[in-house]
Amino acid sequence: MDPLDAYNGILGLLHRAALDDAHWPAAATLIEEACGAAGSLLVVGEGDRPDVSPHAMRLSYRGEARDDLAREYCEAYHARDEGMPRLGQRPAGRLVHVPDLFTDQERRSSPAYNEGWAARRGENGLITRFDGADGPGVVWSVGNPLGRGGWHAPELRLFEALVPHVRQLVRVRQALAAADALGVGLAGLLDRSGIGVVHLDRGGRVLAANDRARDILRGGDGLRARDGGLHAALPAQDSRLQRLLRRALPGSGDGPAAGCSITIERPVLRSRLALHVHPVDAAQADFGARRAAALVLVVDPRRRAPVDPGRVSALLGLTRSEARAAALLAEGRSVREIAAATGHRESYVRWLLKQAYRKLGVSGQVALVRQVLAAYALPQS
Repeated sequence: MDPLDAYNGILGLLHRAALDDAHWPAAATLIEEACGAAGSLLVVGEGDRPDVSPHAMRLSYRGEARDDLAREYCEAYHARDEGMPRLGQRPAGRLVHVPDLFTDQERRSSPAYNEGWAARRGENGLITRFDGADGPGVVWSVGNPLGRGGWHAPELRLFEALVPHVRQLVRVRQALAAADALGVGLAGLLDRSGIGVVHLDRGGRVLAANDRARDILRGGDGLRARDGGLHAALPAQDSRLQRLLRRALPGSGDGPAAGCSITIERPVLRSRLALHVHPVDAAQADFGARRAAALVLVVDPRRRAPVDPGRVSALLGLTRSEARAAALLAEGRSVREIAAATGHRESYVRWLLKQAYRKLGVSGQVALVRQVLAAYALPQS
């Protein structure tokens, strides 16, 4: 498969996977085939050695999940992986050859490199890191080259070209996860109150908006609807927003449609809105009808959406009480507020949180919140 020929197909699958988990295995498979790589790995964490559990990783081979290898790496090698702090020191988005993260001596003797990375067929792979949107950082890698002679220029260019699109996929999923809106589909998002949702047609005109988005647009502080389109209140920011919207719509002339994120200032409230613009892949002919061509998610940081304890329990393997405490913590509640909301003593809430720390192998409230958000954000295999 010619890597560059596969680029458009991969983008379409990534656009779909951001809104629907069912498309992630196909996207991962096509990336691995186009890059000629043995597997791929996506990790959500934070810092140069993030607290990582198998719930924060998606390790796959041709789209098939390998949770066993993810769990083995987390339990046996992550804490002593010499390469991860060095990756954290590299510029975000920079392509790195995995062996370059280890010294000559470590490549001969490091258990993390010779056992952990080798078991995942990634000791000769490619890796990069990039920052999330006001959230955990992300590590993405592909496994060893399957062809002879190592990596070649077309595969390297493809990997680099896909980095911003994988980053945007995680940003969109984090925004949807925070609003408990994963997997509801394009139309279902309009019924969600935890996040502002705007559908744009291929001409950039507002096709539909949910109640949260309409409230923001009516207020006109930061974002407004004008002449059928979506506009930022400040002229300088509106110019940038219009460029980004055009990139996300079909027929821009600048290559395939691409997603992006931007923050919009709100002069009156002295805060910012976060906008995640995402192309909507429409393979069918529309015969000129007005259909959604781009999705805009509008996040108001002043309003926190609830985190579903049932989903936290299912994703992280916590009891109902532990999951409820972790969910409230992820919403920004203090131990005292969690105790008041649940009717428990503060000492019992602290005990529940410690049980969650122990089960997930993390230390402290911040690390637990990262695990909740990471598990929510990653696409399912």
